Amino acid sequence: MSDKEATIQLDLKLNLPHSVAREAEASGLLKSESLESLLREELRRRHVDQLFEAADRLAAVPLPPLTEAELDAEIQAVRARRRVSHAGGR
Repeated sequence: MSDKEATIQLDLKLNLPHSVAREAEASGLLKSESLESLLREELRRRHVDQLFEAADRLAAVPLPPLTEAELDAEIQAVRARRRVSHAGGR
């Protein structure tokens, strides 16, 4: 966790099989730092899954591919917008 990131305190109540709870506690998995790491990894995994699902949906859209000229025009338009936004932020 970043030192600058704000934190909140949550009180969780878990119902786990006794053997799982004992092993998790013995392994240090029930400590805040371990739970945070597990949650962050699961969130990252879900974000990646969502990106792949979105890519699959996009690939299923029946649109003709861009021509090289259209692609070049799109790239130039993005670069122009970036130049304007960067120049305005100075």
